Amino acid sequence: MKKIFAAAIFAATLVGAGAANAMPLAPLGSATIGDVIQVAQGCGPGWARGPMGRCRPMARRPVYGRPVVVPPRVVAPRVCPPGYAWRHGRCFRRF
Repeated sequence: MKKIFAAAIFAATLVGAGAANAMPLAPLGSATIGDVIQVAQGCGPGWARGPMGRCRPMARRPVYGRPVVVPPRVVAPRVCPPGYAWRHGRCFRRF
């Protein structure tokens, strides 16, 4: 009895698997390239993916603006305590 029941289950599985169509095959000639739209690839407007997958600007444009004039600053001379010398922007101990 067990063998007949196992054979019936096996036959039902084969018949059921043969009739299943989870994903029907599409005809090969129906694919068109016009259906794909290129977008910014996740980088945002004006940016695109570079050779290493990083975002980079699509075009570099020069930025023109008014020149910035910085007034001169008066800097007091640095005075280090005795035994120290002024080097590289700070006081160092003399040896």
